Amino acid sequence: MDRMTNTTTGTTPTTDPTDDLQRVLDLHLAAYCEPDTTGRAGLVAEAWSDTGALVDPPFEGTGHEAIAAMADGVLAHYPGHTFRRTTAIDAHHTFARYGWQLVAPDGSVAVAGTDVVELAGDGRIARIVGFFGDLT
Repeated sequence: MDRMTNTTTGTTPTTDPTDDLQRVLDLHLAAYCEPDTTGRAGLVAEAWSDTGALVDPPFEGTGHEAIAAMADGVLAHYPGHTFRRTTAIDAHHTFARYGWQLVAPDGSVAVAGTDVVELAGDGRIARIVGFFGDLT
């Protein structure tokens, strides 16, 4: 279904679906750097569908628990770092992509990449396939 117009009724939602998409993706990025496991679990549950799958070059996980646990590896290797989106979100239908960076406390960039996202019917994330490296 086109997220901009409901093809069944022909109506346009009163809220911009781009705002919802941005909120969900920003929740995902925040969850990945949340050191508090309870806080992280809550962010993951809010951003991800129950059967969501995250596939990155070094690992993959399916479901809230596995996705939240994958962040432990990021936090262990990059303490104090945060993710930030570096591009606008490019979206159509139920797919999106955006660029990101993992930024150290001193502002240096540890890793950059691109995520390709598939959304579930409820607007949460169904799948992310991540790519490391800057395409520019």
